[in-house]
Amino acid sequence: MTTIAPAIPAATVKAKPCLFMAAILFSLIAAGCSGTVAETKAPPAPKVTVGHPIERELVDEDDFSGWLESSAVVEVRARVRGHIQKIHFKDGDLVESGQLLFELDPRSFQIAIDQATAQSKAYEAQKNAAEKDVARYTELVKTGGASKQQLEKAEADASSYDAQINVTLEQVRQYELDLEFSKITAPIAGRIGRAMLTEGNLVNAGGSDPLLTTIVALNPVYVYFSVDERALQRTMRKRAETDSGAPKSLRERKMPFRFGLDSDTGYPHEGTLDFADNKVDSQTGTIQVRGVVDNKQGLFVPGSRVKVRVPVSDPYTAVLAPDTAILSDQDKRYVLAVDEKNVVTRRDVTPGKLLDDGMRVILPAGGEEKGLTPADRIVVLGLQRARINYPVDPVAPEPASGEKSAGKD
Repeated sequence: MTTIAPAIPAATVKAKPCLFMAAILFSLIAAGCSGTVAETKAPPAPKVTVGHPIERELVDEDDFSGWLESSAVVEVRARVRGHIQKIHFKDGDLVESGQLLFELDPRSFQIAIDQATAQSKAYEAQKNAAEKDVARYTELVKTGGASKQQLEKAEADASSYDAQINVTLEQVRQYELDLEFSKITAPIAGRIGRAMLTEGNLVNAGGSDPLLTTIVALNPVYVYFSVDERALQRTMRKRAETDSGAPKSLRERKMPFRFGLDSDTGYPHEGTLDFADNKVDSQTGTIQVRGVVDNKQGLFVPGSRVKVRVPVSDPYTAVLAPDTAILSDQDKRYVLAVDEKNVVTRRDVTPGKLLDDGMRVILPAGGEEKGLTPADRIVVLGLQRARINYPVDPVAPEPASGEKSAGKD
């Protein structure tokens, strides 16, 4: 069965839109009278990390590449001929000056000494006989029992035997020296290399004498590096400004320097410059410089590569800012400064050299620049949220553990 909805009067249908519009108008009027219309609120200022530039005493330095060398290197060779009887060290040992290293068979040297000693005694006996002949012929010549020629011959024989005794005694001393040389000792203290010949080998002395081993001195060690002409000329000009009277040698100046090995962070080791070559290499345009370094602990091995840092100025005070806080605008560099009202402003700066800890030197202001001072506040983190001429909510940086933050407020 179909249900038919009752018909709605036409007048009612036409009246509903009017009633709806009247209700909306009434609500707007009521809201306006009560003053409760919601107003638009400004967004909060963005949070950024700010810090102060810092002052630090600096010294301008130049960096070079260098290498370590021993202060003394000795090639150990035999001075006499003989068979190696005994080796008294292990390869790579630390040896002291005068320590016994190799021992040659001493018997042949002792035999030569004994033979020369016996020969000298024989000459002494002959000399004694000749001296007696001289005394006898001297008396006989007076009585005519001997000729003057016989006396002169006896005197010549005595002098000859005396000379032969002296020669033989010198031979004895030479053979004793050879016996001493059969024990080869370390001429310097240091680290010894490997034995190039083993026990039982024959060692020749002279032009074909073989290398037995090498010793390198470990304390002190030298640091060698090459300085380019420009750096040398800057140093010479600075020296001319500060020197009074006669010029001083590099050793007399006792200039300090720092260096580091490839495995080191930074330049933790120190030394003193003591030598510079007397001319510039025309092919490379550099001059070789040497520094001396204490190596009591044996940390430095000759031949190692090192990085060298040499001071080239007197100490001065500089203003530093984190390098990450410096922005670029074509050929300009600037930082975002925060004034006393926490409004961001642009501050043009001239950056200097970058330090190892990430801080950048800010050069003194010039021209229209205002520069930076430790009293200024600059944005160090959150640069992308800061807008020039708009306020920010500054936050102090969190200090690193055990260190004072570079931009700490």
